[in-house]
Amino acid sequence: MTKGVHSAPTKASLPLKKVSSKKASSGTAGLDGASELEKYPLEVSASNSNLISESASQHITVLLDEAVHALAVKPNGTYVDGTFGRGGHSRKILSQLGPNGRLIAFDRDLTAIESGKTINDPRFSIIHSHFASMQARLADIGVTQVDGILLDLGISSPQIDDAERGFSFRYDAPLDMRMDQSSGQTAAEFLSRTTEQQLAEVIKNYGEERFAKSIARAIVKERNDGRAITTTGQLAQVVANTVTRFEPGQNPATRTFQALRIFVNQELEELSLTLPQCMALLKPQGRLAVISFHSLEDRIVKQFVRDQQNRDDLPSNFPVRAADLPQPKLVSVGKAIKPGAQEVKVNPRSRSAVLRVAERTSVL
Repeated sequence: MTKGVHSAPTKASLPLKKVSSKKASSGTAGLDGASELEKYPLEVSASNSNLISESASQHITVLLDEAVHALAVKPNGTYVDGTFGRGGHSRKILSQLGPNGRLIAFDRDLTAIESGKTINDPRFSIIHSHFASMQARLADIGVTQVDGILLDLGISSPQIDDAERGFSFRYDAPLDMRMDQSSGQTAAEFLSRTTEQQLAEVIKNYGEERFAKSIARAIVKERNDGRAITTTGQLAQVVANTVTRFEPGQNPATRTFQALRIFVNQELEELSLTLPQCMALLKPQGRLAVISFHSLEDRIVKQFVRDQQNRDDLPSNFPVRAADLPQPKLVSVGKAIKPGAQEVKVNPRSRSAVLRVAERTSVL
């Protein structure tokens, strides 16, 4: 769900409203007997600066070596980094390219685009766009085939640690959640317009939250009572007052925040639209490497590769020679790769990452 890591800023705790002893006893109690809400306070920035600069804290790219190694970079090849972020993967790819190699990066986050502009390398270019427009945007610059594509999905640590972006319940800030700050509706705008039924479906389907209906009902009640939810703190408080059971060590608002972020940015839909484009763009033996951070993303990637690899759609016992069966356009390369214990220790946010790799065949 989260890629990369930043050391967190200094924060001051603002305790949430306590629940009754009856409600607290139905949840997961801490070792010290504290209620869930006492264990998971709302955190706000202790300074006036919400943005954590790159120089102030180190950003660690998840599965850096593994992902770039999976691309099997050819010195003179053309590669795409579909999610530039802060450029960890891009810089690693550039270090393995020869003078005639080329790397095109994409990102819809304006801050990431500004970061990409600091790379002064004639082999590198960056495009402000979501990767679902990859094929068309590459065609605009005369690129119709590439040797490898890397997609590092999810939200990056710089986005989380910039409180003003509204991705995190750790800070009380405007409820934005857009990856592209220049377009689309914010999470707050969605909450102000949606119906209770639609909101419950979003929280259930994208957050896999069992209390989705109760949370949706509570949010809409707040709105109807004249208390529109416009900040991360308000949303975290409403969810915390509603959710009675959740995973130990997890803030009760985690799944709701994930669901709203995925919905606002249409992340799963964009991934589903992008994977066929990747297959069409790859040259034979070209590699696709995708890093997912939650099961919804990984399921889409895994199923897509499986569908392209197992293309026998004929009825059972249909009389046909093996040589005449439809041949796969993609083949899976190795098993799914997860961060090692040392990486997780250094970067706890990497623990949910899964890297899947596939190779394009010569089948048209």
